[in-house]
Amino acid sequence: MLNTAEILNALANRQKNFSLGRDLYCDEGVFHADLENLWYREWVFAIPSCDIPKTGNHATLQIGAYPVVIVRGGDGQIRAFHNVCRHRGQRLCPKQNGSSPKLVCPYHQWTYDLDGKLLFARDMGPDFDPSKFSLKPVHCRTEGGMVFICLADDPPDFEHLGSYLRDYVGASDLSNAKVAFTSTIVEKGNWKLVIENNRECYHCGGSHPSLCRTYSDNPLMTVMEGPNAASPEILSHWDRCDKAGLPARFVNDPGMQWRFARVPLLNNAESFTMSTKAAVNRRMGTIPWSDAGSLMFYHFPSSWNHFLPDHAIVFRLLPISPTETEVTSKWLVHKDAVEGVDYDLQKLTEVWLATNDEDRRVVEENQKGILSPAYEPGPYSPSQEEGVIHFVDWYVRQMLDRLSPSPAMAAE
Repeated sequence: MLNTAEILNALANRQKNFSLGRDLYCDEGVFHADLENLWYREWVFAIPSCDIPKTGNHATLQIGAYPVVIVRGGDGQIRAFHNVCRHRGQRLCPKQNGSSPKLVCPYHQWTYDLDGKLLFARDMGPDFDPSKFSLKPVHCRTEGGMVFICLADDPPDFEHLGSYLRDYVGASDLSNAKVAFTSTIVEKGNWKLVIENNRECYHCGGSHPSLCRTYSDNPLMTVMEGPNAASPEILSHWDRCDKAGLPARFVNDPGMQWRFARVPLLNNAESFTMSTKAAVNRRMGTIPWSDAGSLMFYHFPSSWNHFLPDHAIVFRLLPISPTETEVTSKWLVHKDAVEGVDYDLQKLTEVWLATNDEDRRVVEENQKGILSPAYEPGPYSPSQEEGVIHFVDWYVRQMLDRLSPSPAMAAE
């Protein structure tokens, strides 16, 4: 297991525009360093807000060692807490989703209000002060119908990202959506391999026959350098969106931690379906046409997403171990869309269910190869794998910055 100095050496000596060294994809020490310096310090996409639409609805997730519960209060606000009872540490909410007027510990029935305050603790004596035993809060922000949480005591700024979530994702009006289907799979690969696979379509033609009916594997359709720097097809699409007041042009974080851009689908396809037509009769939000393409939004380290005129698909990944990653996908439709009337669930989900499973197999074979002592880093394609380069550069910068000793410590 690598120590901090060894991890720093591996990061500092990696070859630019090449894949990472073997240990950075499978070492236990690197995995824990990733958790401590990224997953416990960055904003992580948790759920769409429509996953918990009513008072008392809650959802849970596990980020490394931390179980978290997200709940909608009686005031409509969404809050997050450490999913740990303040009595003897029992996990309060064991299921992925649930609903209750109060949060009640299943062990000894300590009872908490939806804002985290302890309401009831039986037989604790006259000197017991319940105000000292509220649930521990987790930083939580909801913008554009997407809920992000951060485990850090002092989280990074969220306002810059939040403003674009309101503008770009706001056009899909997720507050008036519902979850039509949820899929959770475990990929036997490092979380970085899962993201790397997502950030390129170099593999799409050979791996994703269903997706490639509607989504182009031409890098010119996904590589762009600015709001006025893209292929002619994309620029034409953005001009059309501008005239309709639909946010579409490329915007990004300067460090490439996140990016938004709306891109057209192949041959005026309407949705990610085998027929290329819309999967849902009712459009979402204020998107004006059925062939408005997909608003693509990614955010490192935890999420990539597609927002289409008829539905949205949000993806969340969470690290489990050095070689295991949980990937959860949720299909969102208009809240009034009726299954069997306005949409067929199989037609809605079949393309990305197949794509997710195909990606799982790719990632798992990638991990098996990297585990071999014969593996050595190989070069990325500058045209086909630019998105992977952006991610790996971001990862290395963040880890070097946070693992490196401060000047004062280095001088000691």
